[in-house]
Amino acid sequence: MPTPMQAANRLQRALQSGKTTFGGWQVRLHRPPPHLHNNTILTASLLQMLPGANLSRTLARTPNLDWICVDTEHGNISDDSMHECVAAIAACGLSPVVRVAEGQHWMIKRALDAGAHGVMVPLVRTAEDARNIAQSTKFPPAGTRGLGSPFSMEKFGPHVTQTQYYREANAATVVILQIETAAALEHVRDIAAVPGVDVLLVGPYDLGNSIGHPILNGPDMDPELHDAIATIHAAAQEAGKFTAIYCGSGEQARGYADQGFNMVNVMNDVVALQKAFGEAAEAAKDGYLHAGVQGA
Repeated sequence: MPTPMQAANRLQRALQSGKTTFGGWQVRLHRPPPHLHNNTILTASLLQMLPGANLSRTLARTPNLDWICVDTEHGNISDDSMHECVAAIAACGLSPVVRVAEGQHWMIKRALDAGAHGVMVPLVRTAEDARNIAQSTKFPPAGTRGLGSPFSMEKFGPHVTQTQYYREANAATVVILQIETAAALEHVRDIAAVPGVDVLLVGPYDLGNSIGHPILNGPDMDPELHDAIATIHAAAQEAGKFTAIYCGSGEQARGYADQGFNMVNVMNDVVALQKAFGEAAEAAKDGYLHAGVQGA
């Protein structure tokens, strides 16, 4: 039987059910690379790049999503904004996942103390990295995380006490490690085997760059990169762990869902805004030109 906190973690509940979870990403980029809209992650979520709890609420009210990733690595999101975004997402019934800038214990602690249901760590290269991260996410005796935040428990329900949070958080928070370098690919089976690691997330663009097969033409990938992604997926499955991948469109996300990935991103906020405004402007321009031609 899941604990009350596990039951409150929508992402974990969805993963344990065996279905693909979809999400979004909240971030902030000055100008998204032209290929960004061709990326996806297998879980109902959005990539959040623009700061602001109101934006978090807007994304979290999107139907068919399970989680929102608040990106503090590449996103323009400060520590105080991250706390507000986590609270807003959790209040809407979705799981807030925080991508930290690096696998530093204090960064992980800040994300979990804000009440994140999951923490995502970039640039993991070795099993030793994975063990250090896992230790930082767990309370003793399983790890080294300190107890003290008055804000974390409420993101799992209004009646969760600090004592209950201490007892259940180790099992109720999702630890996601990004596999995006040649070194990580070489050690992926050892990384996957580390206790306390729940999900291996493929970062296809950085992985492609690292192994000498960058993604340069939209969604097109070299066979070697496809093989690397398949290797990561297989290593996670062999270790009884889940797999995730970053995507930039629902179509690409569906493709990885069909391959058995468990957590997939369908869009990020900047790309969504750019796409919607672009389509609206194009529709308006076409109508204006048509009216002009008719008037002539």
